[in-house]
Amino acid sequence: MTTGQHRALPVPDGLEGQRVDQALSRLFGLTRTAAADLADAGGVVVDGRVRDKGDRLTGGSWLEVELPPPPGEPAAPQEVPGMAVVYDDDDLVVVDKPVGVAAHPSPGWDGPTVIGGLAAAGYRVSTSGAAERQGVVHRLDAATTGLMVVAKSERAYTALKAAFKERTVDKGYHALVQGHPDPTKGTIDAPIDRHPKHDWKFAVVSGGRPSVTHYEVIEAFRAASLVDVHLETGRTHQIRVHFSAMRHPCVGDPLYGADPTLSARLGMSRQWLHAVRLGFEHPADGRWVEFTSDYPADLAGALAILRAEAQG
Repeated sequence: MTTGQHRALPVPDGLEGQRVDQALSRLFGLTRTAAADLADAGGVVVDGRVRDKGDRLTGGSWLEVELPPPPGEPAAPQEVPGMAVVYDDDDLVVVDKPVGVAAHPSPGWDGPTVIGGLAAAGYRVSTSGAAERQGVVHRLDAATTGLMVVAKSERAYTALKAAFKERTVDKGYHALVQGHPDPTKGTIDAPIDRHPKHDWKFAVVSGGRPSVTHYEVIEAFRAASLVDVHLETGRTHQIRVHFSAMRHPCVGDPLYGADPTLSARLGMSRQWLHAVRLGFEHPADGRWVEFTSDYPADLAGALAILRAEAQG
């Protein structure tokens, strides 16, 4: 695995009051986009706390940064079996992503990516954004399936980035969680940050980044519930962390406390989140467009098992 460089130093007085992304750009020669992505990924710590890209710095504070590795040879385009293009025009392409596919190349990931799959299929995407994630305006984890939009034009990249930032995009997920959430419809409003003891995962942490998840139980079974989830914010692992904090982890998600016996019985070896709905204003004319995705085979199979047990 190619790793970056850990840097630790006091914040220079000349950067007093500057945003994290602006300061990183000046200190380390990063682009503002790369600096913002670094902060979004939890790679910036000031006085022991992970900081957001928009946080302001104080001179003399202790800054720790995991700088990205130097760019290497770009990954060759790789065909992605099972990835379907559900919409395509001059501005954007919407794909239905299978499990085990990352949104874009990243250090340590040598598997298939949405960007590589589009390139292999002959699609040209926007050149905006960091080199390894050009055209990417939002991301899905490799283990999350479903709908993802990629910008093809610069106009679309700017408009869609703004829409996601301003939370005018409708992102709907379905998740199979253990047990029965109570109430069956509600909002989880709990801040998320790096886990205080295990920095490879996240947790509900006092003083973390504001995180809001709305949910409603669609179908309840003996051992699990199918929930519809709408994200008001988009933190890393937000759905997984919030339901784990409620003691209802996503089935198949051992990192956040899933029961391996139940996961194995339902044939779900990884956590299952499915981006079932995606809606936004089209950058070209402002009309609302919405897309939906059918369940993948693993989730459909698990639901069939649960429904058969309920009837028995």
